[in-house]
Order: sequence, then C-alpha cells, then structure tokens
Amino acid sequence: MTSTTTTTYFPAQTTNRFFTESRQRWAGRILSALPVLFLIMDATMKLLQVPVAVQGTMRLGYPVGMIVPLGIIEAISLVLYLYRPTSLFGVIILTGYLGGAVATHVHAGDPLFSHILFPVYFATFLWGGLCLRDRRFRSLLVTR
Repeated sequence: MTSTTTTTYFPAQTTNRFFTESRQRWAGRILSALPVLFLIMDATMKLLQVPVAVQGTMRLGYPVGMIVPLGIIEAISLVLYLYRPTSLFGVIILTGYLGGAVATHVHAGDPLFSHILFPVYFATFLWGGLCLRDRRFRSLLVTR
C-alpha cells in the first residue's frame, strides 16, 4: 500500500487586500459623516434658537437660557472631534453629551428605540468611525 500525503502550506501572515489602510480611513469617514452632519445641524439650530429647537428643549424640561450654551458645547465638541490631533478628546466629550441626552429622554419617558437609544447609535458611529480612520487610536483599542 502506498499512501499519498498532501502538504498544505499556510503563509505566516496573509494580507487582506480589501481592508487596506486607505479603505479603512474612507469607511471611517463615511461612518462618522451621518452623526457629524446631524450634530452640526442640531448645534446650529440651538445656536440660532430655531423655534423647533426651543420648543423641543423646553418640552424636555430645560430652560430657554440653556439652549445656546448646549449648542456651544456641542459645536466645540464637534470641532475637537473633527480635528485629528484632538479627535479622541472630542469623541469622549461627545459621548458624555450624548449620555446626557439618553438620561434626558429616560427622564421624559420617551420610547426606547426611537428616542432613548438614538444617542447611543450616534456614539457608536462616532467611536467606530474614529477607530477606522485613525490607526493610532485603533492600536489603543485593538490588541492582537
């Protein structure tokens, strides 16, 4: 009896051409775009004191005098998030800001998936986008 043995060679490290650095960066930018555009609109509406923003803020129990300061905090946080050297600091501040939005909606008795978790979805997109577009940040989170 003769036996045939087939040997399979596995390279030490395979390269995945689909997930190149450039594609990850672009995926991160796209993932970040939705929450960033929404938060820019929200901050602008608060800074300009658009009637819809004033009514919504008052409905949630905040005084009218807090609308502009909230818009300023939101705008500064967004600038920090979009500027690469301070993006980690910006995403941390935005996470706190969005956490306050979650607490506000819980206190108001709003629906879970459409209102309470909406800021959580945005925070997930912000963190995921930052992780994909910044290799330094990714190396802090992802270990091998």
